[in-house]
Amino acid sequence: MPERGPADWEGLRVVVAGFAVSGAAAAYALAERGAQVLAVDSREGPGELERAKLLDVLGGRVALGPGASDALHVVDGSPPDLVIASPGWRPSAPLLAQAARAGIPVWGEVELAWRLRGTAGPAGAPVGPASSAPWLCVTGTNGKTTTTTMLASILRAHGLRATTAGNIGTPLVEAVLDPAGADVLAVELSSFQLHGAHTLAPRASAVLNLAPDHLDWHGSMGAYAADKGRIYTGTELACVYNADDADQVTERLVVDADVQEGCRAIGFTLGVPGLSMLGVVDDVLADRAFVADRATSAAELCTLADLQDASGGVVALHVVANALAAAALARAHGVSQQAVRDGLLSTKPGAHRIAVVARSGGVAWVDDSKATNAHAAAASLAGAAAAAGPEATDATRVVWVAGGLAKGAQFDDLVGAQASRLRAVVLIGADREPLRGALARRAPGVPVVEVDAAAASAAGGVMPAAVRAAAGAARPGDVVLLAPASASMDQFSSYAERGDAFAAAVRAHLDGGPTGGPTGGPAGGPTGGPAGGPTEGEG
Repeated sequence: MPERGPADWEGLRVVVAGFAVSGAAAAYALAERGAQVLAVDSREGPGELERAKLLDVLGGRVALGPGASDALHVVDGSPPDLVIASPGWRPSAPLLAQAARAGIPVWGEVELAWRLRGTAGPAGAPVGPASSAPWLCVTGTNGKTTTTTMLASILRAHGLRATTAGNIGTPLVEAVLDPAGADVLAVELSSFQLHGAHTLAPRASAVLNLAPDHLDWHGSMGAYAADKGRIYTGTELACVYNADDADQVTERLVVDADVQEGCRAIGFTLGVPGLSMLGVVDDVLADRAFVADRATSAAELCTLADLQDASGGVVALHVVANALAAAALARAHGVSQQAVRDGLLSTKPGAHRIAVVARSGGVAWVDDSKATNAHAAAASLAGAAAAAGPEATDATRVVWVAGGLAKGAQFDDLVGAQASRLRAVVLIGADREPLRGALARRAPGVPVVEVDAAAASAAGGVMPAAVRAAAGAARPGDVVLLAPASASMDQFSSYAERGDAFAAAVRAHLDGGPTGGPTGGPAGGPTGGPAGGPTEGEG
């Protein structure tokens, strides 16, 4: 499909597959620009119906309910010129596969947003020009949201109007079309979003880490890595990679990327940085990439103590790595040393990320529901003892609350590496076998309590039952850690609801009262698109 000019959207026949937040943003933007839009979704809930009213006002149409998204629709009597796939729609979904066979271009919302940059609507339309602000892009298996939040904070500390967008919450189409405008966008991208991005060319880009995740969606680790690596394609100034990767996987993605002339490879490490790297010297985050004489000098960005607030009071190593990556992206964009420090000082940890819910009886209760895969859970377990605070001793262990949708992952390596930290494990989730089997093989001496449907029913919900079991296993000085290593959609609507349910159950247990709030059912929950959409914000 040829590049579209400022007014070339008018009359374009477009099917938007998926009508949740991102799909709706795409549909609205195209309808406002005169395209003939049909949005389809197998769901027909209150959100979809409300969004359909607005699209109708803009001149678009909607097909909702069972079967609505099973096949490619015609638009005003003719095949569509373009299909926009919402994040998480698998290429094998019948509608998308049919479009591909017919030679109809399939874009993701990220691709649409990128192509809308700098364009305007048709003459006379009440639509302002789209922003041409550069994008600083972040992906990785874990740490994307923290890094993107840090990056935006650093950019603002430099005096720039910076907006976070993409997988972090605001759809990119909305961010690009925001009439308030921005000087630069801090963009978080999942593997799902990158799969449908074809012409993206960031100012600077980063892959934080790679570990098996969403393999049920991508089909293989190679395909997952390839989609993550798309973020480097076309990068203008700097491709940021993790120099501490044992197999140099992120650096290899940079080497293989087709970037713009003059683009640099910038590493980050928790050790002493080499040339063109950012790293740690004693307790100082140091820059040997964006200084005039990097062969013999380095710029001091901040100290480890400056990251305490961003880490929730305990400086975890993965947070240091996130800070280094954010600093590298910001420095590539010309941000000062002082702004890096000021921005990191003002960063606060996000919800459900190693959040101490309560301390009682010498036991710390910690919500890290955002740990939706084995890689994130490993980091959480490794740093959990610090949450015990002054109660911590050499005997401090973790009562691990884990389980959910495994997304095709295996857990033997995780369990084997963390077994010595475990007091006990409480398994939740509709499919507990992947973790159950790993625990039996790699940690046979660790007690395991399973929260099945009967236990959940007796306790008034999954989380009340899990908290009751965890309380029975924990000893003074221990940490009860919700770090599920799995997605949540089998029993909750999101990792956020799962974390809220855990926190409510903890407080109820400690107070001796009713739980309140969501408690989680034995199974069920929306899964996104008709062919299995994304199960979490992480991808």
